[in-house]
Amino acid sequence: MSINKEIVDQIKNELLSRRNEVIKELDSYTNSDKHEKDDHKAKFPQYGDKLEENAQEITEYTTNLATEKILESTLRDIDAALKRMEDGSYGVCKYCGRDIGEKRLLARPVASACIECKTKLQSAI
Repeated sequence: MSINKEIVDQIKNELLSRRNEVIKELDSYTNSDKHEKDDHKAKFPQYGDKLEENAQEITEYTTNLATEKILESTLRDIDAALKRMEDGSYGVCKYCGRDIGEKRLLARPVASACIECKTKLQSAI
């Protein structure tokens, strides 16, 4: 990996900080499932029994579900990047094996593909 160790350390600290923020935010939208490790379930709000209150509950629950999915995806990306740092594969494209540019990693610390491979993947969709 050609990326500077100081920059990797800086990115790691930022990822750890962001991870803590995501977990706190995830906890505010969900309840932990005691039977599943690191699994959250969106909270269902309780406003009352009136029709408009039920509609508000469903709207908020739908929003909580979407937020939960985004936050869990973000957390998975962060954890995967931290794991790559631990095993020494951080900064290496998982598709072509070339180094991911330092500017890309600073802009998107969870990136696992170089710009060239990512562009090819996106154009294939």
